[in-house]
Amino acid sequence: MAKRDYGQYCGVARALEMIGERWALLIVRDLIVGPRRFTDLRHGLPRIPTNILTARLNELEHAGVVHRRAQPRPDSFVVYELTGYGRQLEGIVLALCRWGAQSLGEPGPNDVLTADALTIALRTTFRPDSARRPRTVFELRTGDAVLTVVVDRGRLGIEPGPAARPDLTIETGPRLRAVMAGELTPAQAVESGAVRLIGDPALLATFADTFRLDR
Repeated sequence: MAKRDYGQYCGVARALEMIGERWALLIVRDLIVGPRRFTDLRHGLPRIPTNILTARLNELEHAGVVHRRAQPRPDSFVVYELTGYGRQLEGIVLALCRWGAQSLGEPGPNDVLTADALTIALRTTFRPDSARRPRTVFELRTGDAVLTVVVDRGRLGIEPGPAARPDLTIETGPRLRAVMAGELTPAQAVESGAVRLIGDPALLATFADTFRLDR
């Protein structure tokens, strides 16, 4: 691992020495969602140079945050996943996501929203106390990201790809954040075109109440 020593006998300093390099926490973010191949990580972080991704993975391995696991035949490829030590970062990453999302404005023209980033955003804003109704299936489409989101009596399940029988399909973009933050009501979101719905439109209010970004 590249040595960057703050000269501080402090847990914060030590943490930054291990995961404070550019891109490192975004790699951790994607690995929180699940194990990833090198090519998966490249796809989820389209602006990261290949040599930097290699360096960060090596540093995270050296720090005991990430390890490599070979898939058995016939797959025969290597995936990267978080170690038990690395999994301890999950709550920290979700808290950082919640904190940072409060300052998100309109996206820039080159900003992307990946499926992994959207998954983390949903996990961050999920309110189990508002999700007591029986099983409800949402299909969420924003840009190239498509997720199946299942809410069932306070439990949350998220899988990549379209849902087989969604109760509501939500086609949207980054303005979904405004709905989750209460800056747009569900009715305003539909009327303005910020979201397009297929299915029971009343469930958009349920979605907004279940995934809520409070300041």
